[in-house]
Amino acid sequence: MTEVIALPAFDDNYIWLLRRDGVSTCVVVDPGDEDPVIEYLEAHELTLSDILITHKHGDHTGGVRELKRRWPDARVCGPAHEPIAVVEKKLREGDAVALDELQLNLQVLDVPGHTESHIAYFGNGLLFCGDTLFAGGCGRVFSGTFEQLSDSLRRIAGLPKETLVYCAHEYTLANLGFAKWVEPENTELLQRIQDDQRQRARGLPTVPSTLKLELATNPFLRTGQPAVIAAAEKWAGSTLSGHREVFRALRQWKDRDYD
Repeated sequence: MTEVIALPAFDDNYIWLLRRDGVSTCVVVDPGDEDPVIEYLEAHELTLSDILITHKHGDHTGGVRELKRRWPDARVCGPAHEPIAVVEKKLREGDAVALDELQLNLQVLDVPGHTESHIAYFGNGLLFCGDTLFAGGCGRVFSGTFEQLSDSLRRIAGLPKETLVYCAHEYTLANLGFAKWVEPENTELLQRIQDDQRQRARGLPTVPSTLKLELATNPFLRTGQPAVIAAAEKWAGSTLSGHREVFRALRQWKDRDYD
């Protein structure tokens, strides 16, 4: 069975490392910093076979060159339509990444919005979604559009509910604080806040979460819920029509008044 290990980086990033018992190779997702990866691989006598990138930002790509120098046979995969010079295998919607030694096949999903051509990797009940979906929240809109990110989140919402969501940052408690602004009476959200506070107090990650939990507590996946619509309309001061308008209001509300 494939094991997914969180390698903390910087203040709040996670680099995800995929390995399998008895296999000498491993895979990393979004290595913004090479040091945690090198330390782990050397400690466990592993070789790097693949580097998977979700988008162009430096905190997701900054360690690739040094990792490639140390493990020159490692294959660097990433979005076809973003300016990432280190990418060798350019990926787009419908492609797949076969990780044969891990017995894992990951489908490539186009999930733009945070950046113009952000991708995610999905397979075997695992979703590596970079900065598109966060535990309790979502990424900011940088070089993509609000409409793209809204559509990408709705697409992710359609995946199986038992999917494990491996986002790239430990932003959960802050995100849930905003979620409580939006839905202060959501009992599942209030319970999640308590659970995740306990998790962080023990020094443990709050991710992965499950898509089922996100659908119940993450306002950016709940843009069709009456309570979320009402909160977004109250902030916007106008009637909002459809998921995209509600999403835009929520994202701008968080950007302007919470973050």
